Amino acid sequence: MNSEKSSYKIKGVLAALLAAALIPLAACAVAHDVTPGSTDTADATDDAGRTDHAAEKTDTPAATRAPSTSGGVLVVYFSRTGHTKPLAEYIADELDADLYEINAKVPYTDDDIRYYTDCRADREQNDPDARPEIAGELPDVSAYDTVFLGYPIWHGQAPKIIYTYLESTGLSGKTVIPFCTSASSPIGSSASDLHALAPGAVWNEGRHFAIGTSREVIAEWVRSTGVVKNINVNTGTVDIGTRSVLLNSGYTMPAMGLGTYSLDHDTCVRSVTALLQNGGRLIDTAYMYGNEEAVGEGVRKAMKEYGIPREEIFVITKIYPSQFGDPAAAIDAALEKLDIGYIDMMLLHHPGAGDVNAYRVMEQYAAAGKIHSLGLSNWYVSELTEFLPQVTVTPALVQNEIHPYYQERDVVPFIQSKGIAVQGWYPLGGRGHTAELLGDATIKAIAEAHGVSSAQVILRWNLQRGIVVIPGSGNPDHIKENLDLFGFELTADEMNRIAALDRNEKHDWY
Repeated sequence: MNSEKSSYKIKGVLAALLAAALIPLAACAVAHDVTPGSTDTADATDDAGRTDHAAEKTDTPAATRAPSTSGGVLVVYFSRTGHTKPLAEYIADELDADLYEINAKVPYTDDDIRYYTDCRADREQNDPDARPEIAGELPDVSAYDTVFLGYPIWHGQAPKIIYTYLESTGLSGKTVIPFCTSASSPIGSSASDLHALAPGAVWNEGRHFAIGTSREVIAEWVRSTGVVKNINVNTGTVDIGTRSVLLNSGYTMPAMGLGTYSLDHDTCVRSVTALLQNGGRLIDTAYMYGNEEAVGEGVRKAMKEYGIPREEIFVITKIYPSQFGDPAAAIDAALEKLDIGYIDMMLLHHPGAGDVNAYRVMEQYAAAGKIHSLGLSNWYVSELTEFLPQVTVTPALVQNEIHPYYQERDVVPFIQSKGIAVQGWYPLGGRGHTAELLGDATIKAIAEAHGVSSAQVILRWNLQRGIVVIPGSGNPDHIKENLDLFGFELTADEMNRIAALDRNEKHDWY
């Protein structure tokens, strides 16, 4: 349906959920010491039945990236000689994560780690049952989805105090990412040997770092994992004040834009240019629309003519079930056709054979920075319930048919409750139904009361439900009007009157 990491990072505010790594690993956070114990179719051209309502140029927010995560991130480490500590701090700094240092109740002395002298470390590492006691209370991990676990290598293994930690902490359902330090020993089986100590945890492949590894190397590794920053804010619903929605991927998406379904090449180029000229920044296309090249041309044209930076523009495209057999080729083709450097968001157009595998390939492209955010189109409660547990990266968006005659009052809250944004295609009713919807007596009366058009009332109604809108149009005046949604507000009574129009009347088969 409809819609290089942005250079703008909004630090310390906003956030979202992206989850653990796609390629083994996962990373995210900034150091905060933990106190122990604490459319298919966008609207087809929507000119039918419309009343022209001139609007001033409306500035919509740039597509920006904020740090985010699907949940909290905690960095836990043990560092007797101090070599692991700076790496743990680098990870925490890079990701705004919380930080917890494991300390032994009976501290280790230098003599305790003089290997091969029958020292304390020798005895513990050779004793399968050794579990050194940890000083103080352990942190509550219930608020965390991802735990980075750092330790030195002792006799080729993790120190037995790490075993104590794992057996004392409930990590079921958490993603655990081990990292270790040593002068020469690799991570070897030290990580896999720990798996049985945290049943139910999801273990990502670990990484060995030499003593003294630089912050830059750690930061690069953290980015490769796909885990992003810790920031506790809600994601997935429209913020009327900023005219945008913070995605769980950490990117900010404009709350209203343009759907390009059914637009031929020249009309599409003109429409995209008109949208960008008038302050709009969100554009939706798809392989099946046959106009990805036109969208790219319109974007490049507007960037050149109006001086709009690429990172302010948010382009959504989709791959179709017929492409699920070779998703990499489909993604490469979209990148080539659009020719705008990267894709802001890619969706699976609707469920089909091979959809999980296709999504996993999209995850790989997201990890490489070629796609910024992932999503789904035409997925409902049962489809999402089955699909989500099979993928690593939670979709940032679900795009479905939504309009006053088909309101999805069960589906929308279900999606939003998961921190996933909802976007409506056919917001004005869709093919053959636009005139009827815009002429609805209830909507016309509300429009007259506010001195706006019926289309503006419907789009504003969606925004106040927290739904992103992408009405399709080839008419520059209507495109301009569709962005002018912030000079009025619908009352609770008016929202209820529109809610009463629901017929559960779907206008397309998806």
